[in-house]
Amino acid sequence: MNPPITGVFRAIAGAASVFGNTSLDVIKTRMLGLEAHKYRNTWDCGLQILRREGIKAFYKGTVPRLGRVCLDVAIVFIIYDEVVKLLNKVWKTD
Repeated sequence: MNPPITGVFRAIAGAASVFGNTSLDVIKTRMLGLEAHKYRNTWDCGLQILRREGIKAFYKGTVPRLGRVCLDVAIVFIIYDEVVKLLNKVWKTD
């Protein structure tokens, strides 16, 4: 596959990981923050966020994170694929 197509597929995979993990990261961040004493445990934290702020609160910061993760994943894997191709030319493994 050519690098731009690889980048697009990797960016889509990065976006999926962002949407799958952002809500858990919000809870983790709250549990590690200065206000952590407000919560009895992880479940209590999630329930309080849901009750007080609604479902949108679990996706705070999603857009900036999407930009960072999608670009990061796409660029890293494009570079990885190109380096592997280069190394295969330099060191023949046949």
